[in-house]
Amino acid sequence: MPQGSVLGPLLFSIFVNDMDHSVISRLLKFADDAKLFNCVSDSVGVNMLRDDLRELHQWSEDWQMLFNVDKCKVMHFGANNPKEKYSINNVALIDVEEEKDLGVIVQNDLKVSEQCSKVVKTANGILGMIRRTFQNRSKEIIIPLYKSLVRPHLEYCVQVWRPHLIKDMKLIENVQHRATRMIPELHGKTYEHRLATVNLTTLETRRLRGDLIEMFKILKGFDKVTLPRTTNTLSNLRGHSLKLFKHRFNTNIGKFVFVNRVVDEWNKLSEDIISCITVNSFKKELNHYLRNCRRLT
Repeated sequence: MPQGSVLGPLLFSIFVNDMDHSVISRLLKFADDAKLFNCVSDSVGVNMLRDDLRELHQWSEDWQMLFNVDKCKVMHFGANNPKEKYSINNVALIDVEEEKDLGVIVQNDLKVSEQCSKVVKTANGILGMIRRTFQNRSKEIIIPLYKSLVRPHLEYCVQVWRPHLIKDMKLIENVQHRATRMIPELHGKTYEHRLATVNLTTLETRRLRGDLIEMFKILKGFDKVTLPRTTNTLSNLRGHSLKLFKHRFNTNIGKFVFVNRVVDEWNKLSEDIISCITVNSFKKELNHYLRNCRRLT
């Protein structure tokens, strides 16, 4: 099939559908990217992962869809990881501490500082381009440009890498500070006053809103994501019927992962909000709730 055809993606998905047929470890596939992962706390797990790599290589040879070994990397997670070496077709794979996956920088310590720095650098570059290009910097010009060209970079896949450290949150928020300061009529005003004037809210509030919307989509079945042992079905609890149970973690990675950090705010919602049928109706009720909490202008 020629590249760029309508049937190409569908036929390719069918072609690689049986890639994990003989694989024991978990395999995630997205277009022409594949990620193989498993728990490897002992020699049994290491050998299992190595066997799966051999199965994948055999599959690629059988179907003449060879992997680009130079682009294949290994990332070790966890303090107890033995950090063994792995290979494909007798070619050793490179160990990395960070790697970009679908536009998001993943670090082996699961911190998000590098991702925050990357998106802020990109967003500031676009703001600089806007400043150099447009002489008219009224709010009717700057705000639509900021919303369409700058803010999407600060919120792309943010449910995965939402920062919890104050330094990272301030780093991202400073981009919106800079954007609102570009408007001449807002010079000398406080940040809160500038946001109210241009009808914006803080980026942290938008991230909270995004988390709640995503949780609504998951619990209502709009997004096919499984949340094991998360929904509390006890009927004698106060609040709405979809209250969530918050697990205890010893590390910040666990405390601030999406399914845990959203629990407290989700449980505060009323039954009228979580009983919405459509996503748009939930957004409308959620916006009203956040305004009453003075989180939205």
